[in-house]
Amino acid sequence: MGALMGGGVGLTIGFLFGTWSIIRGGAGPRGFMATLSQYMLSSAATFSFFLAIGSVIRTDPLVAPHLQAAQLQLLAPAMNVRTKAEGFRLMRARWEAERNR
Repeated sequence: MGALMGGGVGLTIGFLFGTWSIIRGGAGPRGFMATLSQYMLSSAATFSFFLAIGSVIRTDPLVAPHLQAAQLQLLAPAMNVRTKAEGFRLMRARWEAERNR
């Protein structure tokens, strides 16, 4: 899906910038259509590549969200949970250790 969206956006951006470049500097020795198509295809390839990578990175996991939540609840380590008072005592002890260095 990311590659398709990137291709569409890239073709549009390539068309806009390619047209502007041709209007500003001329079509060059290859002509209008070849120059414009090169702009459009290179832009589409670049956009689709990066959006495809982004969609792969952000792909939903195979486990359903409610099962993920249950898994996190059951497997969460209870050893790391501290009260505010315990955290405050630990912080004070670290401050004292740093002062005594």
